Amino acid sequence: MDLKRITSPLSPDVTRELSIGDMVSLSGRIVTGRDQVHKYLASGGIPPIDLQGLVIYHCGPVVIEEDGQWRITAAGPTTSMREEPYEADIIERFRPGAIMGKGGMGEKTRAAFKAHGAIYLHAIGGAAQYLAGRITRVEAVYLQEFGQPESLWVLSVQDLPALVTMDSQGESLHRDIQERSLERLHALFERSFTKNQAT
Repeated sequence: MDLKRITSPLSPDVTRELSIGDMVSLSGRIVTGRDQVHKYLASGGIPPIDLQGLVIYHCGPVVIEEDGQWRITAAGPTTSMREEPYEADIIERFRPGAIMGKGGMGEKTRAAFKAHGAIYLHAIGGAAQYLAGRITRVEAVYLQEFGQPESLWVLSVQDLPALVTMDSQGESLHRDIQERSLERLHALFERSFTKNQAT
């Protein structure tokens, strides 16, 4: 499988060319956003930076300050379903190019990806230090009143690896795997039930 190199901000032309299963190497500017940022934006808050085309990363980074400079020491993905109540509205209003996190998102967000040409990037869980190593610079931090992990961090990244698991055509690898898993589970129950009935 070819590795596709993409740069944030992402244009709709780029995101619409990506499909589930595509491996990408992400560079450029991204922003972090967890529960407090999502609640703030969904309740009418104005983002301190233009989000159009940017990647919103579900991440609460571990950050230290050295000689007046911020440094990210861990940047693992947060479970994205926590933001499902807010994400579709945020995509519609602010038009980010991609959402990145772990575990995928639900049907409302899937529909928003399709309607607005955005995608979901699945980041590597359990690799927080490695992913932090892909961050080349902390550009800025906003909404610090929410606390360090919940602030909106503006980051420059280089060659951050991810997998497209929800695309702008409405496809979802998470949904497909769940459906196949349920089919296999039902088949196992059916075989077990039939075997027990026969004995």
